[in-house]
Amino acid sequence: MNDTVSDKVHIDQGRQQKIAGISSVLGSTIEWYDFFLYGTMAAIIFPQLFFPQQDPYVATLLTFSTYAVGYVARPIGGILFGHFGDKIGRKVSLVATLILMGSMTLLIGLLPGYEKIGLWAPVLVTILRFLQGIAIGGEWPGSVLISMEWGTKKNRGFMATLPQIGVPLGLILGTAVTSLFITISGESFQTWGWRVPFILSILLVIIGLVVRFNLLETPSFQKALKEKEIPKLPFVSVFKHYPKQVISGVLSNVSSDIAFGVFAFYTTTYGIKYLALDKSIFVNATLIGAIVAVFAISLSGYFCDKINPKKILGFGNILLILWALPYFYLLNTKSTAFIFIAVIIAFVIHSIMWAPLAPVIASSFPAHLRFSGSAITFMFRGLIGGGVAPLVSTYLLNKFDSGYAISWYIIFAGIIALFAIRYVDIKYQKAD
Repeated sequence: MNDTVSDKVHIDQGRQQKIAGISSVLGSTIEWYDFFLYGTMAAIIFPQLFFPQQDPYVATLLTFSTYAVGYVARPIGGILFGHFGDKIGRKVSLVATLILMGSMTLLIGLLPGYEKIGLWAPVLVTILRFLQGIAIGGEWPGSVLISMEWGTKKNRGFMATLPQIGVPLGLILGTAVTSLFITISGESFQTWGWRVPFILSILLVIIGLVVRFNLLETPSFQKALKEKEIPKLPFVSVFKHYPKQVISGVLSNVSSDIAFGVFAFYTTTYGIKYLALDKSIFVNATLIGAIVAVFAISLSGYFCDKINPKKILGFGNILLILWALPYFYLLNTKSTAFIFIAVIIAFVIHSIMWAPLAPVIASSFPAHLRFSGSAITFMFRGLIGGGVAPLVSTYLLNKFDSGYAISWYIIFAGIIALFAIRYVDIKYQKAD
């Protein structure tokens, strides 16, 4: 009889592990599709749509400022959803983040431009972007934890990296849909074509919700709840008892977000505005790079259970430092082939860093504070990293009139990360 019960538990664990993995990848893909779609449109059309009375440089700065607002909101979302994720459960928070992100993305797609409602257009798009950021603030840590905590000691590192695959998948989906409607709508892209990718998001949200409703709470959270370890204000406990984990986690991973902000988003603006090349070259290069990244993240995630994730993270930062200067050299050739090579290699290097980021951050905190700790660390990293990367890149290019200035910005971030990795503590990786 005990064997039967044991088998049943094992089967349920295996089933939940599969559902958790699928849910994490799917939910993460949807959330990042919504989030990155804004970044793509910010590079292509939003300066003309929401800031048409500004000169091109100012319009680009203002557009990327609204992009950065999403990152400013992330820590708020991390604290908010982290509180409920540690108090009520991972599942409830994940359902809420998906609904919030999908609703805001739909409203962006329905928002009138500056020509129709004047200043209300940039004001409203900024508010919607802010609420998107709050949703991402709860989505990433929730997805990582629901997947990692349903994993076993043998595959926990890989399970934690599954939501990371949602980033390139979301970028692929967003870029592909944008490219499709650029082709379909033609000259009408500025009037209605850009709206369709945002509106279609609601269909993805419905699919994601169906999967998430089949999830159960993780054993780690149930154990913490049973043992009454949950504090009244989890985020306060994180700052009080685990400041080292937060600081080292932020600084050791900030370079990956800066790199992604440059590689995935600012490169398109650089190519269009500075190199005067067709936007399709960079949209397609980003699409191919994101496809390659899906496999690179999976491979890097696999080795997180074979090698200490800190070593993989450090190796990725070394590669980033070495590639920063050649990256802009290849872009400046204006050769389509070299541009594709530069972007694809950049995405592979970012993938090597991106996969171990999840287990490194999540495993730095005990179960009863893991949601809040992971959320706070990841979101503050994004705020000082990817959130300002396009803005800083725009400023550096305008001041120095050279992409190499951006290269040194990336190199500086990589050096800081290498130093901070030494202080990362992941002792909770297989503890519960």
